[in-house]
Amino acid sequence: MARKAAAKTSKSLSKPNVSAEELTQYYRDMLLIRRFEEKAGQLYGMGLIGGFCHLYIGQEAVVVGLEAAAEDGDKRITSYRDHGHMLACGMDAAGVMAELTGRDGGYSKGKGGSMHMFSREKHFYGGHGIVAAQVPLGAGLAFADKYQENGRVTFTYFGDGAANQGQVYETFNMAALWQLPCIFVIENNQYAMGTAQGRSTSTPDLYTRGAAFGIPGEAVDGMDVLAVKAAGEKAVAHCRSGKGPYILEIKTYRYRGHSMSDPAKYRTREEVQKMRDERDPIENVRELLLTGKHATEDDLKAIDKEIKAIVNDAAEFSRTSPEPALEELWTDIYAESEV
Repeated sequence: MARKAAAKTSKSLSKPNVSAEELTQYYRDMLLIRRFEEKAGQLYGMGLIGGFCHLYIGQEAVVVGLEAAAEDGDKRITSYRDHGHMLACGMDAAGVMAELTGRDGGYSKGKGGSMHMFSREKHFYGGHGIVAAQVPLGAGLAFADKYQENGRVTFTYFGDGAANQGQVYETFNMAALWQLPCIFVIENNQYAMGTAQGRSTSTPDLYTRGAAFGIPGEAVDGMDVLAVKAAGEKAVAHCRSGKGPYILEIKTYRYRGHSMSDPAKYRTREEVQKMRDERDPIENVRELLLTGKHATEDDLKAIDKEIKAIVNDAAEFSRTSPEPALEELWTDIYAESEV
């Protein structure tokens, strides 16, 4: 997927600083994540994906909007609901799908699976299975950037459930103390692993939890890719200017359960359907493109056909790529240093 924003044209949309080409790219990027996750769900049901599998369906606007605010060299780190982040930062769908199925053609040669793959080339540092463990690691990445004075920022993603973990606040303290260029992204999908936020969290607005450390932040509509992009640009500018960390609480919604093994009985079908009907991030952009006459139905059908072909090719690659050799068990275990 193209990561750079398309050049602005005279055919501007109803919101500032967004061209028709950019909006079309956001539609394409979100649709790729949606179709990829649907296919991953199918492969899991067929027994081709082992272990856990956490789908990102419904949350696509979060990563697509923030990647639109990122620059080359910026880093990102997240939890185990990570396929969308991988695709949004430009990782190849075939390599991601092959990793899900544990094949040698995957990004971590089949050893990371759904939850733990990496790509140094795309500055994607996981995929972490321990709740909130990626938060201090994200601060470490940001510390390295500040030390090197390279002007980069790190997007450190975690969920509303992880926001209750103690190491998050230890990290807030250090990031504020050292003025680290770290954007803490709370993907608040409202249910954590299966408990509504109102039953597990005393603070109605999670972004305010940085106030004690002097970290500014804001709540963002995570079902609106343009709102996410605008908030991301503000956060990025704050961090690049040397003012330290920033918190974005992006209020989103996942359509599936916590993982493929979760029946999600803690909410009603009517609630999920209402969100799909009224707030779906992809449908909202689709409407903007159609009503603004920036695309036709045939244009969007062509994009969907193209995306489905990419995902089907990725699934085929994941089936035909060989399993890793036994010798791979002994690689990438440790690194030797001359120091």
